[in-house]
Amino acid sequence: MKTQAPARRARALRAGAARLAGVVAVLWGAATLAFLALALIPGDPVTILLGPFTTASQEIRDQIAADHGLDRPLHERYLAYLGRLVTGDLGESYQLQKPVSAVLGEAIGPTVALALTAVVLAVTIAIVSAVLTAGREGRLRGLATGWELIAVSLPSHWFGILLLTAFSFQLQLFPVVGGVGPQALVLPALTLALPIAGVLAQVLREGLEAALAQPFAVTARARGLSRRQVRLRHALRHAAAPLATLSGWLAGTLLGGAVIVETVFGRPGLGALALQSAMNKDMPVLIGIVLVSALVFVALSALIDAFHLLVDPRLRP
Repeated sequence: MKTQAPARRARALRAGAARLAGVVAVLWGAATLAFLALALIPGDPVTILLGPFTTASQEIRDQIAADHGLDRPLHERYLAYLGRLVTGDLGESYQLQKPVSAVLGEAIGPTVALALTAVVLAVTIAIVSAVLTAGREGRLRGLATGWELIAVSLPSHWFGILLLTAFSFQLQLFPVVGGVGPQALVLPALTLALPIAGVLAQVLREGLEAALAQPFAVTARARGLSRRQVRLRHALRHAAAPLATLSGWLAGTLLGGAVIVETVFGRPGLGALALQSAMNKDMPVLIGIVLVSALVFVALSALIDAFHLLVDPRLRP
């Protein structure tokens, strides 16, 4: 056993180094694509940075060109750009008159709260729906598969409009717009969560039915455990790995859904900021959002990998 410990540590270090290299590669790729997008857009780079409605004087334009090294060769600008990113300098939004990091810092909190609430709701709904109907036939399963099909098929903004009509305009239980207080979070989070919950419930039910057919489930039943205990204590753990993988991928797509949901419900956040920046052609902010999105996606992937190691010891180095 003692001779296996150094080999295990070496495998763990190699796995950690490979993961770190992957993180750096993803962030470098996202930063490079963002730089190329800005460099290849036709027109004056200073006007692109300032926005189409700028009234900046020539002196200010010259200063911006000097700050960004726009009179230097492309490869020198690229290296300087990467150097600024390494130090955390995302540039400045000349339209908002603020550093990009400050603009993103103000917007990221509401989006994180919305995304986390939506993920928790989606996973909870999926687990309840799948555990109650896996391996069973009848009306309850028909209802579950029916709502999952509707949730997967309808665009998320339709859910937002339907929820607003029912719970805000008719019943007046939740505010129509705004981002202040827990009540303002319920309908937007549900709008984001329902399509994801539909997909997760289908995947989890299939995994549960496969696990319930395994010999360990039969053995657990023979030892006197009830069907519910076998599902919750044994089968659910085996079915959790693909659910976690899919949850991480879907969570990475929440930013795209947040653009629509935050617009429909009038909430502040990265989605609303991305839409506003795209309409105003505020390129520094857009580039910052791309980089933050890549970082979030990489972090989620690392968390999902750690969860896999936790639930399946066979994957541990």
